[in-house]
Amino acid sequence: MFRRRMRLQKERWIIMIELGKTQCLNVVKKVEFGVYLGTEEDKVLLPAKQVPEDTEIGDAMTVFIYRDSSDRLIATTRTPKIQLGKTAVLKVSQTGKIGAFLDWGLEKDLLLPFKEQTTHVQDGDECLVALYIDKSNRLAATMRVYDYLSCDSNYVKDSAVTGTVIEINPDFGVYVAVDNEYFGMIPKNEVFGRINIGDTIHGRVTKVREDKKLTISLKQKAYIQMDEDSKAVYDAIIADGGKLPFTDKADPELIKSRFDMSKNAFKRAVGRLLKEGKIEIKSDCIISK
Repeated sequence: MFRRRMRLQKERWIIMIELGKTQCLNVVKKVEFGVYLGTEEDKVLLPAKQVPEDTEIGDAMTVFIYRDSSDRLIATTRTPKIQLGKTAVLKVSQTGKIGAFLDWGLEKDLLLPFKEQTTHVQDGDECLVALYIDKSNRLAATMRVYDYLSCDSNYVKDSAVTGTVIEINPDFGVYVAVDNEYFGMIPKNEVFGRINIGDTIHGRVTKVREDKKLTISLKQKAYIQMDEDSKAVYDAIIADGGKLPFTDKADPELIKSRFDMSKNAFKRAVGRLLKEGKIEIKSDCIISK
């Protein structure tokens, strides 16, 4: 009997009500306004409107734990769109004096404090966030998701990927949450055109690093990209009346601003068109044939 009692005490000690997580808890008490889950010493209320009619003491229930409008721990059978330590794209329901409030599938919206916003968000915006517990022991969202990303993807070199831009570092490049879950980076020499935090990008894996973080390019393999680039250049020449007012010797910035490609890529595209007999290069311009 003593051993059995000790085992039960140990089992009760192991059961913990974890804020921000979905877990399985047992019914320990029934009251008019709901049922209590957990243990006699550590329990949380599941409101009556979410309790099935045939619920009895001892029944196991899968619930999510969060805080109600009065900051009390509360259980819900509803499934939130995000769990503690995980990431998800959530929609801004409204903005207020302390930050933005996000729809995460529960009655009480989730706060995204101003200090946790990496770019200003407005009503109706969708943003990638992680769920964390703040210093006041409340659940909150952050757009600073870098430390919440995983490196355990199954992607390999040349895999096509989609992700959300989470940070832009002029010295290194663009940090991306691949599938909104895995760490990826576009090196600065691969960044062309205007990219903003929150943008969705489509690219391919050029390298899987030793730590399994992904290096990404926004361009296709060279031979595929050359086809696309040469078409873009030729279409531009035709659209300009058959004449482009500069050659492949032009300033790289001029080429980048006009075609969103590097000078080397532009030269390859022009070389392809020249070989195909579609253009002629003059001293100061390129014309179509």
